[in-house]
Amino acid sequence: MSLATLLVLADGRLPSGGHAHSGGLEAAVSAGRIRDISDVDGFLRGRLWTTGLVAAAFAATACARPPRWSELNEGLDARNPSPALRKASRAQGRALLRAGRAMWTLPPIGRDPHQPVALGVLAAAAGLGPTEAAVAAAHGTVTGPASAAVRLLGLDPYAVHALIARLAPECDRIAAGAATRIDDPADALPAAGAPLLDIGAELHATWEVRLFAS
Repeated sequence: MSLATLLVLADGRLPSGGHAHSGGLEAAVSAGRIRDISDVDGFLRGRLWTTGLVAAAFAATACARPPRWSELNEGLDARNPSPALRKASRAQGRALLRAGRAMWTLPPIGRDPHQPVALGVLAAAAGLGPTEAAVAAAHGTVTGPASAAVRLLGLDPYAVHALIARLAPECDRIAAGAATRIDDPADALPAAGAPLLDIGAELHATWEVRLFAS
């Protein structure tokens, strides 16, 4: 496993479209639920242990079990009751594959995989294992909203990155657990939900003016 390759995959500057998504933070800010750094901390922790947990498990399994990509995409459809979130996940997966093809040789996995599935495929193509794919997935579920928080609320970027640093051990724990689930069927993988994110995503999709796509 190459740590440098993992950094490439998890780099927020990777042109995969992630910068255009706030992970539900924009809707939460508009609703008045996120106002300061303490609120962002709670949001990131909640997102990590719901969306992040699911993404890590599916990315790890996609990395380890190539024939199961269709099953995994269907499993993620079932775990995302919001059409807006399903659309956003597949859009990010499509963009991630485009970036990945410029770096590695990828197998044909379909046009619009969910983002965690695409991430697992890229990790495998880059020579990484399930744990590394899971780390990148979990890490990405908090860094995107954290970056959005700086733009939406004008927060101190040093303080926001301190939140990300404190969450690093939890990302590692989630990734380690995800790597033990790669033999499970898709129906048995984590299905932690966040109803407020689902509701916020549907409302956010109706806005005529917004800073982020989701």
